[in-house]
Formats: sequence, structure tokens, C-alpha cells
Amino acid sequence: MDARTDPSPTLPENVLSLSVSRRAWNGVGVDITEYHCAGRASHQLFHESETRLSVLLEEIGSPCEPRLREDQPCPIGYMPRHMHFAPAGMEMWGYSADTRFVKDANLTFDLDVLSERLATDFDADATATPRLRFSDDRIWTLVKLLSDAVNDRDPSTQLYGDGLTAAIAARLFAEPPEPAADGNGLAPRQLRRIVEHLEAHLPQRIDLANLAALAGLSQSHFSRAFKASTGMAPYRWQLDARIRRAQALLIDTPASLDQVAESTGFADAVHFGRTFRKFTGATPAAWRRERKN
Repeated sequence: MDARTDPSPTLPENVLSLSVSRRAWNGVGVDITEYHCAGRASHQLFHESETRLSVLLEEIGSPCEPRLREDQPCPIGYMPRHMHFAPAGMEMWGYSADTRFVKDANLTFDLDVLSERLATDFDADATATPRLRFSDDRIWTLVKLLSDAVNDRDPSTQLYGDGLTAAIAARLFAEPPEPAADGNGLAPRQLRRIVEHLEAHLPQRIDLANLAALAGLSQSHFSRAFKASTGMAPYRWQLDARIRRAQALLIDTPASLDQVAESTGFADAVHFGRTFRKFTGATPAAWRRERKN
């Protein structure tokens, strides 16, 4: 699903505006919601019919709290970077005594799809037990990275988001991941097959689930084994391969920077230039001039 921003047709009391950016990876829907408010805010949270994780990313004003009922304060005290998990069918409310701005991430889980893609059985207690207010720095960091990728249309964000959602699910409620069979990553034949597939489909979006299936592994197992074999996460390898292809175009063709960007899957020359410089330490134009002389 492509990211988009939606205004809410009806706003709760004291909520001046609300916008949602939305995307999905791996059977996990990701909504990044921003509220601009003026005063006390209390409203029923979205996605009641789905299993979901809500993570507070930013708040200005009085602390926000999750509630089981509108008029029942949260029994668990405030903590930074807090979040809550609710199984499908459980009503949840958000409340703040006096807030100005709130940004949160809501992840909704299609457990059947996610379990199939990750090739793992989830712990029944973990998926059915609500957690009203808790803190987990690892999950918070993963969700923050995911939120930054929602509006990024770069092809590599498909693998990036797949990897993040797999890691979040594993942390939340998956069985402990299985170790690599030999402890040394992918077998040479597996790695060759994966690399050939990645190269054949550059610079398109590629699902982590497809790569894991080609290797006959779960996503979490595959990600660890691929990194052990290559020293890079799958999304990083794909991005590096796109930069290498761009370098070949810069040297071997008279293509403009816009044309090189388009050929390697970047949104525009600015995005391409920024990424290229991170990888090489030079702008594409400077890199090309140095090698043409």
C-alpha cells in the first residue's frame, strides 16, 4: 500500500487537526498519526477490531495515557516512550489533560499473514494478553525507524520495512528465532541464488518474504544469515547495488543525473545525490568528473 495523508472527517473535542500517513509491510499496517490539539483531549482509539500496537513517538503538553474506559485513569504510571498492546476486539481510549501535539504509530497485525510470512508460530498468550502501558527501547527504536520510512517511496524501503516489521513482531510475540544451521550464514548456493535474484530485479521493490522463500528460511533467520554472509542487511545490500549501478552509468554513459536517478530507482536527482554522497563521500557530479579526467 502506498503512503498517503488523510484528513479525519470528524474531530474529537479540542483536536484541531488530525492527519494519518499509512503504509503496510508483511501483513502489518502502519498508521502514523499527528494530532494538533488545544486543551483536554479524550477519544476512542482506532482499529478496535484488529490486534494492534500503539507507540507514542512525540508529545507536547500534558502526558498522554491509554485507558480501558474513557472515565477510568490508567492504573500504570507515566513512563517515557511508552506504548500499549491490545488484542482484537478490545476497546482503548487515549487521554491527555492538556495537550498541544501528539504523534503516534499504530501497528495493526494480520497474525495469519504475518505468521505465514515469518514461518513461525506466535505465542498464544503474547497475542491475546493486553499490555496497557509499557516501555521497550528496542521496539520503540524499530517503530521510529519504521515511521520515518512510511512516506519514503524509494524501492529499498520495501525490504527495509519488511525487516523492521519482522523484528518488531519477533520482539513482541514470536517464538525465539532459530539459529542459523551452520552459524556462518547462507550456503554458497543459497547466497548465489539470492544475489542473482536481487541483481535481476534492480531497482524494483523486493519483498523480504520472497527472498526468504528463495532460501527456504524464515525472514528473521534469512536476515541474520544474509548479513553474516555479506556483512549487510538485505535492504543495505540492495541500496549499495543501486549505487554501484549508478556509478557504472556515470562512467560509461553521458546520462544526466536525472536519468541516472530514474534508472536506479531514486525519486529524483536530489534524493539520488544525497544517497550517493553518503555512500561515496562525493556528489555524483564530482565523482564523475574525477573519474573522467
